[in-house]
Amino acid sequence: RAKRARAFGARDERPSEVSNRVGEAYRRSRSVAIVRAKRVRVFGARNERPSEATIGVLGTNWRGTVTSWGAIEPRDGSSVLDWWVAADDRWHTPSAETTVRQKRIDGTPVIETRVKVPTGDVVQRSYAVADLGGLLVMEIENESTLPVAIAFGRNDVLTSRAVADVPVQGIDLPVGAFLLPLSHLGVIRVALPIAGRKVALPAHLADPTGRVLGALPDGVAGAAQVVRGWMTQTERRGRLVLPDPTLMHRVTAERCDLGLTGLDDPVDDPVAFLLGVHELARLGANPDPWIPEVVDAAMAVKKSATKKGLAWDADRALVAAESVLFDAKEKRAVRDIADLRRRLGARSSRALTVPDGVRAIAWAEDQLVRPMPDGSCMLLADGVPAIWLGSNFECYQLPAGGGRTMSYAVRWHGDRPAALWEATGPGQLALSCGFDADWTSASRTGDALWAAPPPPPEGEQMEAPSTPARIAPSPVQTVKRSIPLRVDPDTPQSFN
Repeated sequence: RAKRARAFGARDERPSEVSNRVGEAYRRSRSVAIVRAKRVRVFGARNERPSEATIGVLGTNWRGTVTSWGAIEPRDGSSVLDWWVAADDRWHTPSAETTVRQKRIDGTPVIETRVKVPTGDVVQRSYAVADLGGLLVMEIENESTLPVAIAFGRNDVLTSRAVADVPVQGIDLPVGAFLLPLSHLGVIRVALPIAGRKVALPAHLADPTGRVLGALPDGVAGAAQVVRGWMTQTERRGRLVLPDPTLMHRVTAERCDLGLTGLDDPVDDPVAFLLGVHELARLGANPDPWIPEVVDAAMAVKKSATKKGLAWDADRALVAAESVLFDAKEKRAVRDIADLRRRLGARSSRALTVPDGVRAIAWAEDQLVRPMPDGSCMLLADGVPAIWLGSNFECYQLPAGGGRTMSYAVRWHGDRPAALWEATGPGQLALSCGFDADWTSASRTGDALWAAPPPPPEGEQMEAPSTPARIAPSPVQTVKRSIPLRVDPDTPQSFN
């Protein structure tokens, strides 16, 4: 707090107030080292290779890595769970096939890998569940028209069906590999228990070699259920319904990765750290343990902005810090951040392309809702992107500054957008529109018909930057329209 006072400017205060705050700061500082160690244990470290994806469950300290061909590498140091496909023509080795395609389903840590066989695809999905103390699951579906057999490289797994008692021929597999038959449109699952966990099993199967495999209970969640769970978690405070599904999936992917792989270092990248803490708080994490580090990171952002000017992502980091401090009930700190933003003044323009990491979330939300240094909020500050023109879109609970959030929906009347909005949080919020200079509002809820937006600046795009080819966002052919929102200014209804 003393550092914050030096950074943001001190206020006149009584000695008793100073004593109370210093005492509170001391008590918090004693737990900082413990909190940092705990954070690493819970959220993990950012050490994965670009062509790989992390799977896991929030609130646990175990993770798995899915390779570019769908093998699962547990982070406990045990051997890889690999897979092979026996089709009617030959054995297909995913790690060597040129027809392998991979994506994240809707941006979640459910990784789908497809292998081409003569009459269709064999589809594998890898994910993690908390059932039975923690399982890394490999689900395989046969979308080809002919039956196949799937070989797995580890035998200490739980299986959803009996193991084929036939020798493996025509391919060299690791010792202990086993086969499971898979019919047309059939689905099988194998699950790897977390090392060191004792799993109570309802039954066991033994083959002639003496190895023992457990029966996977029917109640273990499938890939579709896990996707729905992640979407519910990531959209609890901040949801986008956009004409651009790639951007929506990118936001979901960054939130999921943040929860599983951990925060950026506050010294190396204070902007990403502040944005990350804000996202973890939105995912349900308690922000209180991070408050000392949030203050230090905000000081670092202020120092950099004073020397080099305020960048757009640094401004969004200060907005994120303001929201975190509001959630932690640090009212004075919230006012200090607001004062700092006013003193720093104008910021740089938003990047034209989606940036990497957690900045991608701030980039997307800044397009829709931009908290201004004077405490007001501008909607669609950079206009309407070209690919959004004429398409309905919505956003929910985006940060609007000062602990407030903004939700609104846009419906089109010819070439003019009609907006329905709701603001939540303390105090009034002055609203403006980036392309309609004649419109302003101080109402917490309402509707308005804006002027027709001008074409976006030449060169603007809303596409994500190139990602590893085998971890591409899930393509979507159609976008379902949401239920129209109706908000009566006299009887406010929640957008939540």
